Amino acid sequence: MAATNPVDRYPRSLTLRNGGAVNLRLMTGDDAAAIQEFARGLSPDDLLFLRTDITSEAGIDEWVRNLKSGNTVSVVATGAGGVLGYALVHRNPASWTRRVGEIRVNVGPSTRGTGLGGLLTRAIFETSRDLGLRKLTAQMTPDQTGARAMFEHLGFQPEALLADWVEDRNGRTRDLLMMSYDLDGFTDRAEA
Repeated sequence: MAATNPVDRYPRSLTLRNGGAVNLRLMTGDDAAAIQEFARGLSPDDLLFLRTDITSEAGIDEWVRNLKSGNTVSVVATGAGGVLGYALVHRNPASWTRRVGEIRVNVGPSTRGTGLGGLLTRAIFETSRDLGLRKLTAQMTPDQTGARAMFEHLGFQPEALLADWVEDRNGRTRDLLMMSYDLDGFTDRAEA
């Protein structure tokens, strides 16, 4: 299947389960301040295990650099209240993992339970296919039961549990759960 350009899919207007309107579009560097404002409205638990501190200017600058380099493609959801959430796929530039992307999805508290997380996840799946990716990964702590349930519902499978891999802001270590999804059913695992 030939990859298409993710730009061709956006912008899009959708309706949430609660009847609210949402617009999905690709994030650009011009969205930095709005994303930072969104992040500052998240709880400490929501921010705990993000790869970068997107409440800080340095964290947002890193995200924008990854957008410009093409290592990250982000879909942002906007509505009457500004940024409502985002989904992104991040690719490692190493040639041996060029077909693997890590996805991250974050929805603001005011739109949780409206179906926005599912819409963003489907959008980032489409975008990942457009980019020619074959496998997606997601990482979380085992106690993030809501995230794990959502990813399992989507067909992600647990791949690894890494003991004491991450550390919270209080210095407490936690395990890291890695899950994956084969976008095109491809796998090189031998049949049992």
